[in-house]
Amino acid sequence: MAEQVKDNGLNPVKEENKKSSLKLRVLTGVVYVTILLVMVVLKWCVPQGSVAGGWGSLGFDAVFTAVSVIGAFEFLRAIDRQSSGVNCKISTPQRAVTIAFCAVSVPLYALIDMIPQTNGSGFLAVAVGFTIYTMLLAATSVFDHNRSSVKGTIYCIFCMIYCGVLSAMLSSINHLKTNSMAAVIMLFVCSVCTDTGAFVVGSLLKKYVPLKLAPQLSPNKTVIGSVGGIIGGIIGGIISFYIMYIFGGIDDQIMFFRFNEVFLHVKSETFPPLLSFVLIGLFTSVMCQIGDLFESAIKRECGVKDMGNLLPGHGGILDRFDSMLYSSVLVLFSFGTIF
Repeated sequence: MAEQVKDNGLNPVKEENKKSSLKLRVLTGVVYVTILLVMVVLKWCVPQGSVAGGWGSLGFDAVFTAVSVIGAFEFLRAIDRQSSGVNCKISTPQRAVTIAFCAVSVPLYALIDMIPQTNGSGFLAVAVGFTIYTMLLAATSVFDHNRSSVKGTIYCIFCMIYCGVLSAMLSSINHLKTNSMAAVIMLFVCSVCTDTGAFVVGSLLKKYVPLKLAPQLSPNKTVIGSVGGIIGGIIGGIISFYIMYIFGGIDDQIMFFRFNEVFLHVKSETFPPLLSFVLIGLFTSVMCQIGDLFESAIKRECGVKDMGNLLPGHGGILDRFDSMLYSSVLVLFSFGTIF
C-alpha cells in the first residue's frame, strides 16, 4: 500500500496540509481585502481639507508605518539567522537606529506634506532624515566596533532603504495632489491581481508548461505563472480604471501626463485613458514580480522560508508587501511626482 501511494505521488498528510494552508491563505486574504476597503472608504469619504490626498489618507499612512516598522523587525531577524558563523554583527544601538528611522519615515513625509508652506517637500525631509540616521549608524559602528561590523552596518542601511524609504514612497502616492485615489487603487488592485493571476495560472498549467522562472531563487515559480501574473496585472488595471470611472475619481485634465508623453511621446488628450491604465497595470505587474523574486533572493540568502508569520498563510509583512514596495516608484512616476 505504501508503495502504491509512493507510485501515485500521493501523500495524504501533505495534501491535507496543502488544503489547510490554502484555506488559511484565503481567510487571511479576505481580512486583508476588508482592511483595504475600510481604508479606501475612509480616504474617499473624509473631507480633503488642506491635506494633499485628504485627511482620510492618514489611515493608509498608519498601515504604511506598520509595514515599515514590522518589516524592519522581520528583515533584521532574518539577518540574525543568516549571520551565524559569518562576520555580520549588528549591535543593539544599530538596531535601534534602523528601526527608529523606519518608524519616522512615513509620519515625517506625511507631516511635512500636510503643511501647505512646505510645497511638497516631504520626500526631501525623508532624504535628510535618511542621511542623518546613516551617519548615526556609521558612528555606532566606529564606537561600538566590538559588537558591530561593516557588513552589518551595510545591511542596516539597506533595511532603512527597503523598509523605510520605500514605505515613504507608498505614503507619497497616498498624498498625491491629483489622482491620489486612482494611484492607491491601482497599486493595491494590481498587486493582488498579479499574485492571484500567477497563482491560479501557475497551479493550473505548470504541469503542461513546467519551465521554471528562477529556480535558484524560488523553485515553485514558473514562466507560465509569470505570464498569468502579467495578465492579472492588466486585468487589475482595467478594474482600477472602471472603479475610478464609475465613482468619478479621475482628474481628466492632467491624467498620466508623464506616462504618456515621457514614455509614449503621445499627448495625454489624444491617448485613451483606459489604455493608460492597461499599460500601467502591465508594467506594475512586472515590477511586482521582480520585487517578489528579490524578496525570495533575500530569504534564500538568509536561509528562511518566510520573513515572518504575522499573516497566516502568507508569511510576514514583507512577504505580503514586497511587490508593492518595489513597484511604488513606477506607480508614483506614472500618476504624478512628489514635486
